[in-house]
Amino acid sequence: MNRPDEEEDEDDNRRLIPQSSTFQIDDHDEDDDRKSPSPSPPRHHHHHLLLRFFNKRYIFTLTLPIIILFIYFTADFKSLFHTNNIITSSSSSSSSSPVSQQSINLMREAELRALSLLHQQQSHLLHLWNITSNNSGQQDLKSLLVDQISLNNKVQQVLLSSHQLDNVTDSSLTGTDAGALITCGKVDQKLPQRRTIEWKPKKDKYLFAICTSGQMSNHLICLEKHMFFAAVLDRLLVIPSPKVDYEFNNVLDIDHINKCVGTQVVVTFEEFAAQRSKNNRMHIDKVLCYFSLPQPCYVDDDHVKKLKAIGVTMSDIKTVWNDEDVKKPTFRTVGEIRDKFSSNDDVLAIGDVFFADVEKEWVMQPGGPIAHKCQTLIEPSRVILLTAQRFIQTFLGEKFVALHFRRHGFLKFCNAKNPSCFFPIPQAAECISRLVERANIPVIYLSTDAAESETGLLQALVTLNGKTVPLITRPPRNSAEKWDALLYRRKLDGDPQVEAMLDKTICALSGVFIGAPGSTFTEDILRLRRGWGTASVCDEYLCQGEVPNFIAGDE
Repeated sequence: MNRPDEEEDEDDNRRLIPQSSTFQIDDHDEDDDRKSPSPSPPRHHHHHLLLRFFNKRYIFTLTLPIIILFIYFTADFKSLFHTNNIITSSSSSSSSSPVSQQSINLMREAELRALSLLHQQQSHLLHLWNITSNNSGQQDLKSLLVDQISLNNKVQQVLLSSHQLDNVTDSSLTGTDAGALITCGKVDQKLPQRRTIEWKPKKDKYLFAICTSGQMSNHLICLEKHMFFAAVLDRLLVIPSPKVDYEFNNVLDIDHINKCVGTQVVVTFEEFAAQRSKNNRMHIDKVLCYFSLPQPCYVDDDHVKKLKAIGVTMSDIKTVWNDEDVKKPTFRTVGEIRDKFSSNDDVLAIGDVFFADVEKEWVMQPGGPIAHKCQTLIEPSRVILLTAQRFIQTFLGEKFVALHFRRHGFLKFCNAKNPSCFFPIPQAAECISRLVERANIPVIYLSTDAAESETGLLQALVTLNGKTVPLITRPPRNSAEKWDALLYRRKLDGDPQVEAMLDKTICALSGVFIGAPGSTFTEDILRLRRGWGTASVCDEYLCQGEVPNFIAGDE
């Protein structure tokens, strides 16, 4: 008996084989065959079985491509294998499994959740920024907020980069450019609130300035303090002779000081000598030492010999305070200065006062403590100022960051402090890069005494948005360049003190200044910036608030 399905097969077979071929298929059980063997089937029966087997293979071969095409066009292969570049190619090969796809979905969900949280944080930071934006007394907090907003934005961009969301327009996923915030404006100096003292010297009463400690910057600060003492004591200030001190006439405009005050308040040593030599009185009538330790007046025998060599003699030295030490100065008031140093003698000297701590806030205010009609009294000469401006116009432009990078002798000096102020080059580069990003000024003027090995590494590491920020220094003299022609014509080029003052002037005119902590060169620049109104709210010492990530041991 034939089964129904076999009838359909037979019907197909009729079209494929001759009509004369007839086949018989016995319908019996396999168990029955084992119980009672039957005679061997005829040969044509085997042919029939083989033909049926190949006919089924043929049909399957024809229908398989159709099945594959059907699956291909109906299944979402893209959703099975596409990972949107969140995972690596090695992991994407197994993405077709449900477990892998679930992990990818969880990863994407976590990243998007992180983006949402970062955006919330950024909103709160911006809110704090808006609160503090009108309060100049909270600049440190504002700077910290800008740093955090910038860091937040970077994290958001990193997370977004893994998704390649080309069609994102929602501001909640695009971040906020911290550089767009106006963060490095000028400091409000509050000049109307400036406390001043009138400088009205008595006729023929002099204060003979003596400055011995440190280099030019220390001497300029010493002179500034001498000016304050002279104003308090109603005396003319005598600028030191270049034979015993620096050639101040090359770097300062002495007449500028008198013009600003409105009367003669300072005289050069040559003017003093000309007036006093008429009476043969090149003599310091009274020496009242401000400091008593480590030696009276902080003046050594060598300096006394130099004074004698130019015809200046001194009376006996007396100390005002027996325990006033340059290493531990005591705060003094104007009343104490008048009480201890007032005298009827014509010529008075009080020794080096660089370390004196007298009315510090008053002395350090913008423009200084003395009443005058200029921005500041002690400033670079007109020639140096014009040369600095020409250099800026040639190489820097209006917006630039200035960096005083003190290195020579600074390692030992800083490591004697706690904490140290000598930073490894990579750490210093990170600090500088952060401030450059905050200021959004990709040009740096470098004032340094560092070796080329250090400046070369620093140049390679200071970057902004993945690009190297140029560190510009003053080039050697070149006749084809005219920015330094004024110095050349006056034979001032190559003078180390003139070049130092030129560096200070360029730094003082910068948009943002990064100083060397503990350096009087930096402090003099900051004084000029306060006086000239160029001080920025972003001005800071190198790596301010940090400590070096590695400090060498003691000797």
